[in-house]
Amino acid sequence: MEYDERGFASAADGTKLFYGIKGQGPGLVLLDGIGCDGWAWTHIQPHLALHHRVVHTHYRGHGRSGSGVDRTATDILTLRDDVLRVMDATGLSQATLLAHSMGTQVALEIYRAQPERVRALILVCGSHGRITHTFHGNNMLHRVLPTLITNVRKYEPIARALWGRLPPALSYRVARWLREIDGTTLRPDDFRQYVEHLSDIELDLYLTMLQAAGEHSAEDMLGTIRVPTLVIAAERDTFTPSDVVRDMADRIPGASYLLLNGASHAAPSEQPEAINTAIDNLLAKLT
Repeated sequence: MEYDERGFASAADGTKLFYGIKGQGPGLVLLDGIGCDGWAWTHIQPHLALHHRVVHTHYRGHGRSGSGVDRTATDILTLRDDVLRVMDATGLSQATLLAHSMGTQVALEIYRAQPERVRALILVCGSHGRITHTFHGNNMLHRVLPTLITNVRKYEPIARALWGRLPPALSYRVARWLREIDGTTLRPDDFRQYVEHLSDIELDLYLTMLQAAGEHSAEDMLGTIRVPTLVIAAERDTFTPSDVVRDMADRIPGASYLLLNGASHAAPSEQPEAINTAIDNLLAKLT
């Protein structure tokens, strides 16, 4: 993504946290999903930056941020604290939080910790937590993750070599064949960017962060949310099924809900115009 300004904030443990800023106006923070450092916002950030000061940060171990001084700190609350540090460093006393996938959990915990700093919530293809229990509608991922992590650590050189050689073109074809993405609307270049970002992350970090996200839940605080909230789901999302997202929306007082027909978990790249319009409608009510 393009930025007008770049910088680094320091996490509580000293980890360097990258951030980029584009545009002027009310503050808006972009929160990625796990394994991502901006690909989901490629067609959304430029539109929002026309009227907002859009701050985007890379999670620890992602993109240009440090891998983590404390290598065991991979949980949602650590990521929450990191984002709050970035908000402090960029002078955002209050902001709208726009989250994709696991970023939804981070956004909810920011609201729980410092609700006065959240102007509105926009949650895209994410849930309140326990994501490994609902992946593809079952808890298989939750059950196999511990064994997978053990084997990755046992055979680290081999796992690292294989992980770092994910071929984007083949991955795109397989994802289309498995109907994990909408091949008619997802741009191949966007998917290539996602695969490249993913392969740059340490596999052990990715899996342990995924495990931590699967053990976290913010379900207990959904009824306490008192800011305008937009929840967006994708009809063909196998990572965060739409019924899970709808259930979360129903638990948030006054939340608006939008289902994107035909979209997958990659909805921000597949249907950015629809998402931008829904965001504009929500933000217009804040002025």
